[in-house]
Amino acid sequence: MNSALVESWQERIRIAASTKAPLRIRGGGTKDFYGEPGAGEVLDTTDYAGIIDYDPTELVITARAGTLLAELETAMAKCRQMLAFEPPHFGEGATLGGAIAAGLSGPRRAFAGAARDMVLGVRILDGSGEDLTFGGRVMKNVAGFDVARLMTGAMGTLGVLVDLSLKCLPVPKTETTVTFDLSAADALRQVNEWGGKPVPISATCHHAGRLAVRLSGAAPAVEAAARHLAGAPMTDDAAFWRAVREQTLPFFRSASPLWRLSVRSTAPPCELAGEQVIEWGGALRWLAATGAANPEAIRGWAKAHGGHATLFRAEGERAGVFAPLPEPIAALHRRLKSTFDPAGILNPGRLYSAF
Repeated sequence: MNSALVESWQERIRIAASTKAPLRIRGGGTKDFYGEPGAGEVLDTTDYAGIIDYDPTELVITARAGTLLAELETAMAKCRQMLAFEPPHFGEGATLGGAIAAGLSGPRRAFAGAARDMVLGVRILDGSGEDLTFGGRVMKNVAGFDVARLMTGAMGTLGVLVDLSLKCLPVPKTETTVTFDLSAADALRQVNEWGGKPVPISATCHHAGRLAVRLSGAAPAVEAAARHLAGAPMTDDAAFWRAVREQTLPFFRSASPLWRLSVRSTAPPCELAGEQVIEWGGALRWLAATGAANPEAIRGWAKAHGGHATLFRAEGERAGVFAPLPEPIAALHRRLKSTFDPAGILNPGRLYSAF
Protein backbone atom coordinates (compact mmCIF):
# COMPACT_ATOMS: atom_id res chain seq x y z
CA MET A 1 0.00 0.00 0.00
CA ASN A 2 2.75 2.43 0.97
CA SER A 3 4.68 1.90 -2.26
CA ALA A 4 1.49 2.41 -4.27
CA LEU A 5 0.80 5.63 -2.39
CA VAL A 6 4.25 6.99 -3.16
CA GLU A 7 3.83 6.01 -6.81
CA SER A 8 0.55 7.93 -6.89
CA TRP A 9 2.36 10.97 -5.52
CA GLN A 10 4.97 10.63 -8.24
CA GLU A 11 2.29 10.60 -10.89
CA ARG A 12 0.59 13.67 -9.40
CA ILE A 13 3.90 15.52 -9.34
CA ARG A 14 4.69 14.62 -12.96
CA ILE A 15 1.28 15.82 -14.11
CA ALA A 16 1.60 19.01 -12.07
CA ALA A 17 5.08 19.64 -13.48
CA SER A 18 3.89 19.17 -17.04
CA THR A 19 1.07 21.69 -16.53
CA LYS A 20 2.99 23.91 -14.08
CA ALA A 21 0.15 23.52 -11.57
CA PRO A 22 1.34 24.22 -7.99
CA LEU A 23 1.05 21.58 -5.29
CA ARG A 24 0.58 22.47 -1.64
CA ILE A 25 2.39 19.79 0.38
CA ARG A 26 0.69 19.34 3.73
CA GLY A 27 0.86 16.97 6.70
CA GLY A 28 -1.24 17.53 9.80
CA GLY A 29 -1.56 21.24 9.09
CA THR A 30 -0.53 22.27 12.61
CA LYS A 31 2.02 24.73 11.19
CA ASP A 32 -0.12 26.24 8.44
CA PHE A 33 0.22 29.58 10.26
CA TYR A 34 3.99 29.59 9.72
CA GLY A 35 5.65 30.95 6.61
CA GLU A 36 4.07 32.57 3.59
CA PRO A 37 0.56 31.41 2.58
CA GLY A 38 0.43 28.14 0.66
CA ALA A 39 -1.03 27.78 -2.82
CA GLY A 40 -2.19 25.02 -5.12
CA GLU A 41 -3.92 21.67 -4.82
CA VAL A 42 -3.15 19.91 -1.53
CA LEU A 43 -0.88 16.86 -1.55
CA ASP A 44 -1.74 15.27 1.80
CA THR A 45 1.03 13.14 3.31
CA THR A 46 -0.77 11.90 6.42
CA ASP A 47 -1.74 8.51 4.98
CA TYR A 48 1.91 7.61 4.49
CA ALA A 49 2.69 6.88 8.13
CA GLY A 50 4.42 4.44 10.45
CA ILE A 51 7.80 3.65 11.96
CA ILE A 52 9.99 1.77 9.47
CA ASP A 53 12.91 0.88 11.70
CA TYR A 54 13.98 1.71 15.23
CA ASP A 55 17.14 0.35 16.80
CA PRO A 56 17.63 1.91 20.24
CA THR A 57 21.17 0.54 20.43
CA GLU A 58 22.11 2.55 17.33
CA LEU A 59 20.24 5.68 18.52
CA VAL A 60 18.50 5.98 15.15
CA ILE A 61 14.84 5.93 14.17
CA THR A 62 13.46 5.83 10.62
CA ALA A 63 9.83 6.65 9.91
CA ARG A 64 7.49 7.76 7.15
CA ALA A 65 6.80 11.46 6.78
CA GLY A 66 3.14 11.22 7.79
CA THR A 67 3.93 9.55 11.11
CA LEU A 68 2.50 11.46 14.07
CA LEU A 69 5.17 13.05 16.23
CA ALA A 70 3.29 11.77 19.27
CA GLU A 71 3.54 8.18 18.00
CA LEU A 72 7.25 8.57 17.38
CA GLU A 73 7.92 10.07 20.80
CA THR A 74 5.85 7.40 22.56
CA ALA A 75 7.88 4.63 20.91
CA MET A 76 11.15 6.28 21.88
CA ALA A 77 9.99 7.02 25.45
CA LYS A 78 9.49 3.30 26.03
CA CYS A 79 13.24 2.93 25.42
CA ARG A 80 14.10 6.05 27.45
CA GLN A 81 15.08 7.97 24.32
CA MET A 82 13.92 11.21 22.72
CA LEU A 83 14.26 13.67 19.85
CA ALA A 84 16.70 16.00 21.56
CA PHE A 85 15.63 19.10 19.63
CA GLU A 86 12.17 18.91 21.27
CA PRO A 87 10.11 19.65 18.15
CA PRO A 88 6.97 21.70 18.87
CA HIS A 89 3.72 20.03 17.84
CA PHE A 90 1.27 22.95 17.86
CA GLY A 91 -1.56 20.41 17.62
CA GLU A 92 -2.42 16.71 17.85
CA GLY A 93 -1.97 16.16 14.12
CA ALA A 94 1.70 17.17 13.99
CA THR A 95 3.74 14.86 11.75
CA LEU A 96 7.41 14.04 11.45
CA GLY A 97 7.56 15.41 7.91
CA GLY A 98 5.99 18.68 9.00
CA ALA A 99 8.42 19.02 11.89
CA ILE A 100 11.44 18.64 9.63
CA ALA A 101 10.00 20.73 6.80
CA ALA A 102 9.39 23.59 9.24
CA GLY A 103 12.74 23.03 10.94
CA LEU A 104 11.55 24.31 14.32
CA SER A 105 13.21 23.33 17.58
CA GLY A 106 12.12 23.61 21.20
CA PRO A 107 13.70 24.72 24.49
CA ARG A 108 16.57 22.19 24.42
CA ARG A 109 17.87 23.32 21.00
CA ALA A 110 20.70 25.60 22.21
CA PHE A 111 22.11 22.87 24.42
CA ALA A 112 21.46 19.65 22.49
CA GLY A 113 21.31 20.69 18.82
CA ALA A 114 18.82 21.85 16.21
CA ALA A 115 16.43 19.82 14.07
CA ARG A 116 18.88 19.85 11.15
CA ASP A 117 21.61 18.39 13.39
CA MET A 118 19.49 15.29 14.02
CA VAL A 119 18.61 14.46 10.40
CA LEU A 120 20.76 11.55 9.19
CA GLY A 121 19.00 10.75 5.94
CA VAL A 122 15.93 11.52 3.86
CA ARG A 123 14.04 10.05 0.96
CA ILE A 124 12.23 12.63 -1.13
CA LEU A 125 10.30 13.07 -4.34
CA ASP A 126 11.67 16.03 -6.27
CA GLY A 127 9.70 18.39 -8.49
CA SER A 128 10.02 15.97 -11.42
CA GLY A 129 8.65 13.03 -9.45
CA GLU A 130 12.05 11.38 -9.10
CA ASP A 131 12.54 9.19 -6.00
CA LEU A 132 15.81 10.31 -4.36
CA THR A 133 17.60 9.25 -1.19
CA PHE A 134 20.28 11.21 0.67
CA GLY A 135 22.26 10.24 3.75
CA GLY A 136 21.67 7.00 5.62
CA ARG A 137 20.08 5.25 8.56
CA VAL A 138 23.16 5.08 10.76
CA MET A 139 25.23 7.86 12.26
CA LYS A 140 28.41 6.51 10.64
CA ASN A 141 26.98 7.00 7.15
CA VAL A 142 27.43 10.64 6.21
CA ALA A 143 27.14 10.31 2.43
CA GLY A 144 24.89 13.11 1.21
CA PHE A 145 24.45 14.34 4.78
CA ASP A 146 24.47 18.00 3.79
CA VAL A 147 21.65 17.50 1.27
CA ALA A 148 19.57 15.70 3.90
CA ARG A 149 20.05 18.64 6.25
CA LEU A 150 19.13 21.00 3.43
CA MET A 151 15.57 19.69 3.51
CA THR A 152 15.21 20.81 7.12
CA GLY A 153 13.37 24.12 7.18
CA ALA A 154 12.87 24.16 3.41
CA MET A 155 9.09 24.21 3.96
CA GLY A 156 8.57 21.59 1.26
CA THR A 157 9.91 23.84 -1.49
CA LEU A 158 12.66 21.41 -2.55
CA GLY A 159 10.84 18.09 -2.39
CA VAL A 160 8.13 15.97 -0.83
CA LEU A 161 9.58 14.27 2.23
CA VAL A 162 8.89 10.53 2.12
CA ASP A 163 11.06 8.74 4.70
CA LEU A 164 13.33 10.24 7.35
CA SER A 165 16.09 8.86 9.58
CA LEU A 166 16.83 10.82 12.75
CA LYS A 167 19.31 10.60 15.55
CA CYS A 168 17.87 9.81 18.99
CA LEU A 169 19.41 10.64 22.37
CA PRO A 170 18.86 9.09 25.80
CA VAL A 171 16.37 10.80 28.10
CA PRO A 172 18.29 12.47 30.96
CA LYS A 173 18.35 10.47 34.16
CA THR A 174 17.18 13.49 36.15
CA GLU A 175 15.72 16.91 35.38
CA THR A 176 14.86 19.78 37.67
CA THR A 177 14.14 23.48 37.19
CA VAL A 178 15.18 26.38 39.38
CA THR A 179 13.92 29.97 39.09
CA PHE A 180 15.31 33.42 39.84
CA ASP A 181 13.78 36.88 40.10
CA LEU A 182 15.94 38.84 37.66
CA SER A 183 15.61 41.65 35.16
CA ALA A 184 16.18 40.80 31.50
CA ALA A 185 19.65 42.37 31.57
CA ASP A 186 20.68 40.48 34.70
CA ALA A 187 19.21 37.23 33.36
CA LEU A 188 21.17 37.55 30.11
CA ARG A 189 24.37 38.29 31.97
CA GLN A 190 23.81 35.33 34.28
CA VAL A 191 22.96 32.70 31.64
CA ASN A 192 25.95 33.72 29.53
CA GLU A 193 28.19 33.39 32.57
CA TRP A 194 26.79 29.93 33.33
CA GLY A 195 27.20 29.00 29.68
CA GLY A 196 30.97 29.14 30.09
CA LYS A 197 30.94 26.78 33.06
CA PRO A 198 30.29 23.02 33.41
CA VAL A 199 26.66 23.51 34.48
CA PRO A 200 24.22 20.89 33.04
CA ILE A 201 21.74 23.44 31.67
CA SER A 202 19.27 22.11 29.08
CA ALA A 203 16.86 25.07 28.76
CA THR A 204 16.38 28.66 29.88
CA CYS A 205 13.37 30.97 29.69
CA HIS A 206 13.03 34.52 30.97
CA HIS A 207 9.73 36.38 31.08
CA ALA A 208 8.21 39.12 33.23
CA GLY A 209 11.12 39.28 35.66
CA ARG A 210 11.52 35.56 36.21
CA LEU A 211 14.28 33.32 34.84
CA ALA A 212 13.67 29.55 34.68
CA VAL A 213 16.67 27.27 34.23
CA ARG A 214 16.30 23.54 33.55
CA LEU A 215 19.10 21.22 34.64
CA SER A 216 19.43 17.76 33.08
CA GLY A 217 21.76 14.80 33.54
CA ALA A 218 22.93 12.37 36.18
CA ALA A 219 21.29 12.90 39.56
CA PRO A 220 24.49 13.86 41.47
CA ALA A 221 25.44 16.47 38.83
CA VAL A 222 21.94 17.96 38.70
CA GLU A 223 21.61 18.10 42.48
CA ALA A 224 25.04 19.72 42.85
CA ALA A 225 24.25 22.30 40.16
CA ALA A 226 20.89 23.14 41.74
CA ARG A 227 22.60 23.75 45.08
CA HIS A 228 25.29 25.86 43.43
CA LEU A 229 22.86 28.03 41.47
CA ALA A 230 20.68 28.41 44.57
CA GLY A 231 17.45 29.14 42.74
CA ALA A 232 13.92 28.42 43.91
CA PRO A 233 12.74 24.96 42.79
CA MET A 234 9.85 24.90 40.32
CA THR A 235 7.02 22.45 40.84
CA ASP A 236 5.53 20.69 37.81
CA ASP A 237 8.37 21.92 35.65
CA ALA A 238 7.66 19.34 32.93
CA ALA A 239 4.32 21.08 32.28
CA PHE A 240 6.03 24.47 32.17
CA TRP A 241 8.58 23.45 29.53
CA ARG A 242 5.86 21.74 27.53
CA ALA A 243 3.93 25.02 27.57
CA VAL A 244 7.04 26.90 26.42
CA ARG A 245 7.59 24.40 23.60
CA GLU A 246 3.95 24.37 22.50
CA GLN A 247 3.45 28.10 23.03
CA THR A 248 0.48 27.68 25.34
CA LEU A 249 1.77 30.18 27.90
CA PRO A 250 -0.46 33.30 28.14
CA PHE A 251 2.29 35.38 26.49
CA PHE A 252 1.92 33.45 23.24
CA ARG A 253 -1.86 33.94 23.15
CA SER A 254 -1.55 37.68 22.58
CA ALA A 255 -3.28 39.07 19.51
CA SER A 256 -0.12 41.07 18.76
CA PRO A 257 2.12 39.90 15.90
CA LEU A 258 4.65 37.39 17.28
CA TRP A 259 8.22 37.89 16.09
CA ARG A 260 11.03 35.37 16.45
CA LEU A 261 14.45 37.00 16.75
CA SER A 262 17.58 34.85 16.45
CA VAL A 263 20.54 36.88 17.71
CA ARG A 264 23.81 36.58 19.59
CA SER A 265 23.22 35.29 23.09
CA THR A 266 25.15 38.29 24.43
CA ALA A 267 22.88 40.82 22.72
CA PRO A 268 21.40 43.30 25.21
CA PRO A 269 17.70 43.28 26.12
CA CYS A 270 15.61 44.24 23.12
CA GLU A 271 14.40 47.83 23.47
CA LEU A 272 11.57 47.42 20.96
CA ALA A 273 7.98 48.00 22.07
CA GLY A 274 6.15 44.91 23.21
CA GLU A 275 6.22 42.04 25.70
CA GLN A 276 9.15 39.64 25.37
CA VAL A 277 10.31 36.11 26.21
CA ILE A 278 13.99 35.11 26.07
CA GLU A 279 15.06 31.50 25.44
CA TRP A 280 18.13 29.50 24.41
CA GLY A 281 20.54 31.19 26.80
CA GLY A 282 19.71 34.55 25.23
CA ALA A 283 19.98 33.52 21.58
CA LEU A 284 16.21 33.43 20.95
CA ARG A 285 13.95 36.38 21.65
CA TRP A 286 10.17 36.28 21.20
CA LEU A 287 8.53 39.67 20.74
CA ALA A 288 4.77 40.26 20.92
CA ALA A 289 5.10 43.54 19.08
CA THR A 290 2.92 46.57 19.60
CA GLY A 291 2.10 49.03 16.85
CA ALA A 292 5.14 51.11 17.77
CA ALA A 293 7.48 48.26 16.76
CA ASN A 294 7.42 48.23 12.95
CA PRO A 295 8.95 45.40 10.87
CA GLU A 296 11.86 47.54 9.67
CA ALA A 297 12.85 48.43 13.24
CA ILE A 298 12.53 44.82 14.41
CA ARG A 299 14.61 43.45 11.55
CA GLY A 300 17.12 46.25 11.93
CA TRP A 301 17.61 45.48 15.63
CA ALA A 302 18.07 41.75 14.96
CA LYS A 303 20.57 42.40 12.17
CA ALA A 304 22.53 44.82 14.33
CA HIS A 305 22.92 42.06 16.91
CA GLY A 306 24.17 39.37 14.58
CA GLY A 307 20.94 37.71 13.55
CA HIS A 308 17.59 37.98 11.82
CA ALA A 309 13.88 38.32 12.59
CA THR A 310 10.94 36.21 11.40
CA LEU A 311 7.26 37.14 11.61
CA PHE A 312 6.35 33.88 13.29
CA ARG A 313 2.62 34.35 13.77
CA ALA A 314 0.16 37.07 12.85
CA GLU A 315 -3.60 37.37 12.46
CA GLY A 316 -5.04 38.03 9.01
CA GLU A 317 -2.95 38.25 5.86
CA ARG A 318 0.79 37.89 6.18
CA ALA A 319 3.62 38.70 3.81
CA GLY A 320 7.35 39.18 4.15
CA VAL A 321 7.52 36.54 6.88
CA PHE A 322 11.22 35.74 6.53
CA ALA A 323 14.08 38.24 6.54
CA PRO A 324 15.07 39.39 3.03
CA LEU A 325 18.10 37.51 1.70
CA PRO A 326 21.28 39.16 0.45
CA GLU A 327 21.52 38.67 -3.32
CA PRO A 328 24.32 36.04 -3.24
CA ILE A 329 22.27 33.91 -0.83
CA ALA A 330 19.05 34.53 -2.76
CA ALA A 331 20.80 33.42 -5.96
CA LEU A 332 21.90 30.21 -4.24
CA HIS A 333 18.31 29.56 -3.13
CA ARG A 334 17.08 30.07 -6.69
CA ARG A 335 19.65 27.62 -8.04
CA LEU A 336 18.67 25.01 -5.47
CA LYS A 337 15.00 25.50 -6.29
CA SER A 338 15.61 25.15 -10.03
CA THR A 339 17.68 21.99 -9.42
CA PHE A 340 15.21 20.19 -7.19
CA ASP A 341 12.00 21.68 -8.60
CA PRO A 342 12.61 22.95 -12.14
CA ALA A 343 8.91 23.57 -12.84
CA GLY A 344 8.49 25.49 -9.57
CA ILE A 345 5.42 23.55 -8.44
CA LEU A 346 6.32 22.42 -4.90
CA ASN A 347 4.98 24.82 -2.24
CA PRO A 348 5.80 27.84 -4.39
CA GLY A 349 6.17 31.06 -2.42
CA ARG A 350 6.05 29.31 0.96
CA LEU A 351 9.50 30.68 1.85
CA TYR A 352 9.90 33.62 -0.55
CA SER A 353 7.74 34.78 -3.41
CA ALA A 354 10.66 34.34 -5.85
CA PHE A 355 10.70 30.58 -5.24
